[in-house]
Amino acid sequence: MKMLLFRDKTYSRWLILLIDQIIVSWTLFMSFLLLHKFEYIQLIYSNFLVYTLLYSVISVGVFVLMRIHTGIIRYSNTQDIIRIFMAVLATSAIFTFVSKVFFIPHFRISSKWFPEILTMNFFVSSSMLIMLRIAVKSLFFYVKTMEPGDKKENILIYGSGRDSILVKKALEAGDKNNLNVFAFVDDNPDKLNKHIEQKNVYHSKSIAALQHKFNIQKVLFVGDDLNVNGKKVTIDKCIELGIKVVTVPQSEKWLYGKLRANQIKDLKIEDLLHREPIVLTKNNILREMEGKRILITGAAGSIGSEIVRQIVGFNPEFVVLCDQAETPLHDLQLEIQDDFIGARTHIVMANIQNRSRMKAIFEEYQPQIIFHAAAYKHVPMMESNPSEAVLTNVLGTKNIADLAIEYEVEKFVMISTDKAVRPTNIMGASKRLAEMYIQCLNNEANLKLSTANNEELIQQPVHRTKFITTRFGNVLGSNGSVIPRFKAQIERGGPVAVTHPEITRYFMTIPESVQLVLEAAAMGNGGEIFIFDMGEPVKIVDLAISMIKLAGLIPDKDIKIIFTGLRPGEKLYEELLLVEEQTISTYHPKIKISKIINHSIFYVQNVIEELLLLNNSNNDFAMVKKMKEIIPDFKSKNSKYENIDQYIVG
Repeated sequence: MKMLLFRDKTYSRWLILLIDQIIVSWTLFMSFLLLHKFEYIQLIYSNFLVYTLLYSVISVGVFVLMRIHTGIIRYSNTQDIIRIFMAVLATSAIFTFVSKVFFIPHFRISSKWFPEILTMNFFVSSSMLIMLRIAVKSLFFYVKTMEPGDKKENILIYGSGRDSILVKKALEAGDKNNLNVFAFVDDNPDKLNKHIEQKNVYHSKSIAALQHKFNIQKVLFVGDDLNVNGKKVTIDKCIELGIKVVTVPQSEKWLYGKLRANQIKDLKIEDLLHREPIVLTKNNILREMEGKRILITGAAGSIGSEIVRQIVGFNPEFVVLCDQAETPLHDLQLEIQDDFIGARTHIVMANIQNRSRMKAIFEEYQPQIIFHAAAYKHVPMMESNPSEAVLTNVLGTKNIADLAIEYEVEKFVMISTDKAVRPTNIMGASKRLAEMYIQCLNNEANLKLSTANNEELIQQPVHRTKFITTRFGNVLGSNGSVIPRFKAQIERGGPVAVTHPEITRYFMTIPESVQLVLEAAAMGNGGEIFIFDMGEPVKIVDLAISMIKLAGLIPDKDIKIIFTGLRPGEKLYEELLLVEEQTISTYHPKIKISKIINHSIFYVQNVIEELLLLNNSNNDFAMVKKMKEIIPDFKSKNSKYENIDQYIVG
């Protein structure tokens, strides 16, 4: 039945035009008979047949001109109904004009019945044409939903506004979706227990009952902001009930005005952070970035690539994308070519440990602003390979910072981590050393490092580089974060491995963190450590539970949660601020400045060089011992280096 009447191939528009004209002529004929009480003899004496022929010719012309016949009937909407009314009205008006100007004077035939018949015909023919379209549309969707083998999931749409209605129409019009819109849910009392688009509007409190009675499997939310108008409460309720939550973008983000299947996405754990959206002072960022030559190290990483995506929107002169990871850098290059057409970028492969290679890049591109995101960041990995942590996070940062001074870069923005605060692992300690070096360069702005033969620091003209550090916690969805790991474990059927039941972390989405990095870069005057508002710390086990529920599964029933113990260098709680540091507010409510702990550039330079010499000796314990001497609050946790702490006098 479905294949016979409602194939994907639509019927000829000329067939639609023929059917419309049969209806128009028939309704004109019936209107005449009704007014003349079905006295058929009047058809001859009133020249009605001549007028019918004229009316039909005009009607064909008007319908073709207004393209009434080109619409696909099964997708008819309000605009099509209005066009039908206009076409019938125009046909009657033109018919009356042509008849009175040309026909009546020349043929001297009666027209006294025109007003009554044309008025009646307008309403009857319009109604018949509209009823045809409504009947075909309704029958199409009825046959489509009743076809055997087409199993559809009953879903609810949260909200009953314009976008929600458009989503409902788009889902019903789609040929390849398996979703059946059962009803709307809304917390607006004015809309409850009413009908919209032939669907009931229920209160969100009814979701549990609807799930039980009608097997509701999903609730669909429209838009990106899920923390408004009761959405958060409803989402939490859906997760608790095991109902999957899916989202679609607002209608203005649909490609060519059509909702595509790949735009219907499962709710991500990032969407559950429930923080207020970040408001940027984009004029400040634009003023800082527009027309500038920008270098981004670690450009292929999670943070670096997002910096690239956001920076290109501020019209820089060009952006240099530097990374040593070949495949991710190539992937980023392809993404830029596809999604940022016209963006002026240069792709360079280099290791920041290699000073001569980096010097060549500075010489060629003469960067004005540097975002230094290159770093080793995986705690257990660096605990096993401390020499690489020092070479990249300390020496690599030193190389880029020294070159920034040499080439008179305007601003140097370093991406740091909360693990640099009271570090318990090699990675955090190496980032703290990098922070110390960046700070002392800015504090001693009248000194410039001579890189030849380990010479003493000598007096030089004041350099212009402003060194800025940004410090924040974990980013959701970054390479190596718990989110992709938990997701993979859930897809395998579990178990989900959490290190400790009490472990907590600060989390922020990648776009959020980069937005704040750009804001801090614009407001920084040099020497600051900017600390971002990360919200409340999140228990990792709660994160795991939420992800299992988001997948429509039951924790510890469908998916087991196991505790594996803290990994080397890992601690239960992270901090963003040292006790000795105090914060200063900025004009942005989510950004604060840590008061600087001053270090002499002579001291920092000397201890870093001593550390690098120890690194070359391949004696990890001696090198880690030196790091602990430089950073007194570096206390190893769950690590083979814990024994060193007893020999260090704080």
